[in-house]
Amino acid sequence: MTRLSKQWIQHHQIGVYAIAVILAIGTGLGQPGASSVLESLINPVLAVLLYVTFLEIPFIRIRRAFRNRRFMLAALGMNFLVVPIVMFGLTRILPQEPVILVGVFMVLLTPCIDYVITFTELAGGNSEQITAATPALMLIQLLLLPLYLWVFMGQQVAEFIEAGPFIEAGPFIEAFIVIIALPLTLAWATEYWAERSSRGEGWQDAMGWLPVPMMGVTLFVVIASQLPRVQDSINQIAAVVPVYVAFLVIMPLLGRLTAGLLGMDVGESRARVFTAVTRNSLVILPLALALPSEYALAPAVVVTQTLVELSGMVVLTRVVPSWLVPESPDQFLSLNGVRSD
Repeated sequence: MTRLSKQWIQHHQIGVYAIAVILAIGTGLGQPGASSVLESLINPVLAVLLYVTFLEIPFIRIRRAFRNRRFMLAALGMNFLVVPIVMFGLTRILPQEPVILVGVFMVLLTPCIDYVITFTELAGGNSEQITAATPALMLIQLLLLPLYLWVFMGQQVAEFIEAGPFIEAGPFIEAFIVIIALPLTLAWATEYWAERSSRGEGWQDAMGWLPVPMMGVTLFVVIASQLPRVQDSINQIAAVVPVYVAFLVIMPLLGRLTAGLLGMDVGESRARVFTAVTRNSLVILPLALALPSEYALAPAVVVTQTLVELSGMVVLTRVVPSWLVPESPDQFLSLNGVRSD
């Protein structure tokens, strides 16, 4: 019965997310005063989400994933070589105003280090591989963001981003510790406890009910807290929405294409798709808020990406396993350009 119930939740996850999004929009528009309280819950909610997600991943598989150099190099190459090129091409259609471009560049140039793991898991991808790649993705984006901003926007913006250790590294390090390192450590301790205690095993089994509900809670908290920011600037930032939507369409296809060229299996290919498309908006937001007053619109531009991406992820958790990277070996081989006869 437990297994059937959990399977029911998994099967109806899109409905759960849709309800969460509808409630979030209603709350964000109807109760804008609640946004500050909800915003303070984002990191704790993400930490719980990642904890219950990590519990679904046997840690022996994470240790093995660190040795997969092909996936690591592919993830780094896609995020730090291909993405900047795609982003630069897409932003040519935007008004060439620094106040808008800085927000778009900051969010699209930084790969996700948090809920990408959960979305990969929900889509049946190799989430332990994503987990293993997280430290490298975090460190390299921290080092390269000022360089990319200098290349795309000039010295003034880049100098501000690297003006002090708190501005440059604080949000990244805090997010990595609170959202990744702490939940990962607790999940590891829980698995150790579950192997040696029936109470620990029962706790781990109970936590197995939570990934989908916690993703619904995350969607609600993020959208409801950030929607009032976007609402005030909607006319000015509407131009960035087509860029974000195009990114959500192009990057999964490029991720799928390169996975096929590299001969990755189904799980790795799905993980490849999600690490190519998801961005680090929740960690970038504090950086955007720290920009000078002349860039006051940048946080709303970043938040808009969050809203577009989360909506897109709800769709991709179904589209990736059902069409882009299906489970059937025959379908998968045919998508790789290999005949299965």
